Amino acid sequence: MTDTTDDIAEEISFQSFDDDCKLLGSLLNDVLQREVGSNFMEKVERNRVLAQSACTMRASGIEDTAELLEKQLISEISDMTLEEAFTLARAFSHYLNLMGIAETHHRLRKAQNMAHMSRSCDDIFNQLLQSGVSPEELYNAVCKQEVEIVLTAHPTQINRRTLQYKHIRIAHLLDYNDRPDLGYEDREMLIEDLVREITSIWQTDELRRQKPTAVDEARAGLNIVEQSLWRAVPHYLRRVSNALKKHTGKSLPLTCTPIKFGSWMGGDRDGNPNVTAEVTREVALLSRWMAFDLYIREVDSLRFELSMNRCSDSLSRLAHEIIEKETSSVDRSESWNEPLNRSQSKTYSQSGAALPSKLPEGAYLPSCTVHASATMEFLLVLTNAKLYAQTGTYPVDFKDHWGLHCKLTVIFVHSQHFTGSICFECKDGESKYPKLERPGTGYMPLNRQDGKAASSSNTLFQDSDKNLCITYGNGTVANSSYSPSASTPRTVSFSSGQLLSQRKLFAESQMGRSSFKKLLEPSLPQRPGIAPYRIVLGNVKDKLMKTQRRLELLLEDLPCEHDARDYYETADELLEPLLMCYESLQSSGSGVLADGRLADLIRRVATFRMVLMKLDLRQESARHAETLDAITSYLDMGIYSEWDEEKKLDFLSRELKGKRPLVPPTIKVAADVREVLDTFRVAAMLGSDSFGAYVISMASNASDVLAVELLQKDARLAVSGELGRPCSGGALRVVPLFETVKDLRGAGAVIRKLLSIDWYREHIIKNHNGHQEVMVGYSDSGKDAGRFTAAWELYKAQEDVVAACNEYGIKVTLFHGRGGSIGRGGGPTYLAIQSQPPGSVMGTLRSTEQGEMVQAKFGLPQTAVRQLEVYTTAVLLATMRPPLPPREEKWRNLMEEISKISCQSYTSTVYENPEFLAYFQEATPQAELGFLNIGSRPTRRKSSTGIGHLRAIPWVFAWTQTRFVLPVWLGVGSGLKGVCEKGHKEDLIAMYKEWPFFQSTIDLIEMVLGKADIPIAKLYDEVLVSPSRQELGAELRRELMTTEKYVLAVTGHEKLSQNNRILRRLIESRLPFLNPMNMLQVEILKRLRRDDDNAKLRDALLITINGIAAGMRNTG
Repeated sequence: MTDTTDDIAEEISFQSFDDDCKLLGSLLNDVLQREVGSNFMEKVERNRVLAQSACTMRASGIEDTAELLEKQLISEISDMTLEEAFTLARAFSHYLNLMGIAETHHRLRKAQNMAHMSRSCDDIFNQLLQSGVSPEELYNAVCKQEVEIVLTAHPTQINRRTLQYKHIRIAHLLDYNDRPDLGYEDREMLIEDLVREITSIWQTDELRRQKPTAVDEARAGLNIVEQSLWRAVPHYLRRVSNALKKHTGKSLPLTCTPIKFGSWMGGDRDGNPNVTAEVTREVALLSRWMAFDLYIREVDSLRFELSMNRCSDSLSRLAHEIIEKETSSVDRSESWNEPLNRSQSKTYSQSGAALPSKLPEGAYLPSCTVHASATMEFLLVLTNAKLYAQTGTYPVDFKDHWGLHCKLTVIFVHSQHFTGSICFECKDGESKYPKLERPGTGYMPLNRQDGKAASSSNTLFQDSDKNLCITYGNGTVANSSYSPSASTPRTVSFSSGQLLSQRKLFAESQMGRSSFKKLLEPSLPQRPGIAPYRIVLGNVKDKLMKTQRRLELLLEDLPCEHDARDYYETADELLEPLLMCYESLQSSGSGVLADGRLADLIRRVATFRMVLMKLDLRQESARHAETLDAITSYLDMGIYSEWDEEKKLDFLSRELKGKRPLVPPTIKVAADVREVLDTFRVAAMLGSDSFGAYVISMASNASDVLAVELLQKDARLAVSGELGRPCSGGALRVVPLFETVKDLRGAGAVIRKLLSIDWYREHIIKNHNGHQEVMVGYSDSGKDAGRFTAAWELYKAQEDVVAACNEYGIKVTLFHGRGGSIGRGGGPTYLAIQSQPPGSVMGTLRSTEQGEMVQAKFGLPQTAVRQLEVYTTAVLLATMRPPLPPREEKWRNLMEEISKISCQSYTSTVYENPEFLAYFQEATPQAELGFLNIGSRPTRRKSSTGIGHLRAIPWVFAWTQTRFVLPVWLGVGSGLKGVCEKGHKEDLIAMYKEWPFFQSTIDLIEMVLGKADIPIAKLYDEVLVSPSRQELGAELRRELMTTEKYVLAVTGHEKLSQNNRILRRLIESRLPFLNPMNMLQVEILKRLRRDDDNAKLRDALLITINGIAAGMRNTG
């Protein structure tokens, strides 16, 4: 299951949970009866009953009978045809997914019905006050808290987005089914809706047929914001504010945001060649575009709501200033091709009447290839060109009008909002078409040599005989021409019927938009009075829309020179009029309105700013060294990577103090190096307004950090010189990521070395408010040395980093690169934060949420609200009442000994046993995981087949599929056994009871052991592993049993998960479907390895992988 058990609710009503599981199961049965027939459904039910009976026998201790039933089930599965196995896998996979939906729904329902929710803001604020914290201290701590949740695209989300949405729809229907006022007919309709959703799910392909791109992954992250976080954030902040008001007498300030969001989607290029500088730029701009799109919707809703006239004097003055400005600009140049809005005094019909009623004489002369039959046809061609520029499609085919269409397309591709004049010229210079000019514009025809012509990207339309001149409002002229060629997109035809169709299409596309806009925005003379809030918010909307249009042009790499006063650059600019409206409502006695939708919008702007989620950039340290190698070699300075650390630091420090760029603009470098330089250039152009941190993976030295600082400084100098002004936004924070055990042990020394360098320390104080950020990685350290050793090394590294920063008076924020599964550092959020070293969480925290956990924790607004609240309360408690350190030095020594034995046992098996790699490849579906298409990045950093270069996700994922979950427990049993045999068992029991870190480490291991299944793991070995390697599997199973024995000895539990009865019950409820899925997977793997080109077999295997992931509620 997902590791959110303790974060959602402590209890679950199993009666109602079982009822919903039965409802969904019976509906799926009904659907399958229609889809696959009753004969096959009898087989499905027989397999389920056999599995259920075997589980019951095993739980009762009747092992022999359980084994007989399991053998019967395995025999029946092995006799199935491929089509039957495929269908059975799909059926059980959907059963498990539906059970997961019901489980999540009932956790939420239990949480909503609990009068006192533990770990809520109300609960923790009360605890702190009872423990002696003053109300003022509590208030200040909450207001100063800085938590950032960073969403990543790590490939662990196995469900297609289409199916995720369908699952969300079922969850909403279950929620609706809980309503006590639901009538008989309503309930019948709800059942029909559920049947439709389940039918739709069954008829949908579960498998991704192609890998997502990096931009696709970023869009998925933005969808989480739109579908869930956008609604959850205001609700969460209201909870915090209400609890503060209750316990301290003061509400949370409107613009105070204890939690913000970041993203790696589109910025994480470590080992992923698909994330390029251009992709990063596109994702950053796309994120800004979506932010403005969401703000425009909210402002529109606010304008409906705030219809009152009573306001403060300052808001009234602002509204009158806006009206006066609009009135004075009525006759100024506007984009005549757009529907008119309230700022325009002339109606569309009036503008249209000013056009000539017929074409000038000689319009049909062959010297010009542009043809039109009448003014209306001219306008329709113009409209067609505009629609093409906006949508990329042609509403109506044009033949005789193709030349004019192409010319006008150039206009709208360059600027869909140009103001000025249009003049069509033939080669003799005489105008043959209507000259359209808005009052107040001057037109001066310029030729191409003037330097202000259209972009060369439009050479398709160039013709020396004919030119189309466009004069923009700022005096810029774009010339375009057209000549038929083989590159013309397509041959088109044109008829009067198509013309009527075009007119109708255009009218219908504009009718609703125009009439609705007129309803919202009556012209000035029609206003019965001044609605000041609507005037101000209308102005806000206009500015938002202009900013959004500018982003569209940037995304298309088109010219977009606009007056900076016409669009929003910072969140503070957007907040200013909103806060003025809020203060006006409060001062006018309408506080109840101010604290509604308007307050929610202000809180959203304060949280999401202009980008929704700031994008982190991540690259491996070796790539920066390669870049500096190229630069120093070009400058005849030697090869950077061959220098020792001191020489590197001397060089980097000297260059950082200088004011000139290091990289010559004419330098020619390899493609990989150019990509690194281009990334820094994008970062310089967009700055810290769009980007968060630059994370250096595999960091091991101080020079790794200074190298990035130098490349960043150089790029900013170059871009600033080109722009003729300073770069927008500030420099990015540079964050070293310590991942391997070796690097974790040296993390404190690296930070001390950095802070001892005068330039760097002054840079941190001046540009980053005296704040150093350090990231620690959980995945690779766990794969290196095992989960237990990794946990202890991470604990010590954090202690050392905090001490190093304290020595220099620098504040520190620790960034936790936690995975979703426990094998990669995952676990319940509250437990994880509460087990950190004392002093490591001082009101600040960054943490990743990866892959499947993003959807699990934030996919629904209700779960998102709870997760955000848990983050807030856990960080607050860890700050004001830090967890206890080890009571005595002896405990630390015991941890060292356990870690040493555990690490030795783990590495001797994984890295030193020559048979282990082959065993791993035979006993798990690791090699087949690549066909899942669940991520844009490769499964390996390098082409080597060894475990060292295998990413942590497929490493954990593969063992989770076989229910062996080896990466979590391997070595732990040996470590605990070694210490207990030396007479320290009582010390370990005391450590478990009194030391939060040790307790959480053991509890997480126990949780995973409760999900492991020795008989299932043994089945994989017996069927798939070569006889010569089966003894290795037997040894590992004995090690698993040893681990279970000593974990129970330390915790004092009689059986696994004794302290988490809910988890044990939920796992048991899934086994009748999960066990047959594993048996199916073994059978399909056996067949596939004999016929590896069989696409149908491969699909069946991928279905079993999906189903087991749903049953385990974990992937990697």
